[in-house]
Amino acid sequence: MAGTKVLISNIEVVPGKRITQHLGLVQGSTVRAKHAGKDIMAGFKNIFGGELKSYTDLLQESRQEAIDRLTEQAEHLGANAVINVRFATSTIAAGASEILAYGTAVVLEDR
Repeated sequence: MAGTKVLISNIEVVPGKRITQHLGLVQGSTVRAKHAGKDIMAGFKNIFGGELKSYTDLLQESRQEAIDRLTEQAEHLGANAVINVRFATSTIAAGASEILAYGTAVVLEDR
């Protein structure tokens, strides 16, 4: 399935499609650490207010990396879709967090 597009959805069914195969749980994760310089700037933002843009960017990159890894695992199983996708986060160590994306790998066909 290399080169095929895998549909990623946070709902359990895809309108106009039917599930023909259930391939199981797939997941992708990444662990990221904060940058000390960004932490100092975030401290100033906490005082004066405003978006912590560097952290927003870090989280977006982390979510995308987790989705990319989830997609790679789904393709390896022969899936063309991952449904019911969810995100979770946890603290691994001081200053380091994990972002986990997980869902159900399936094969979809048109109805």
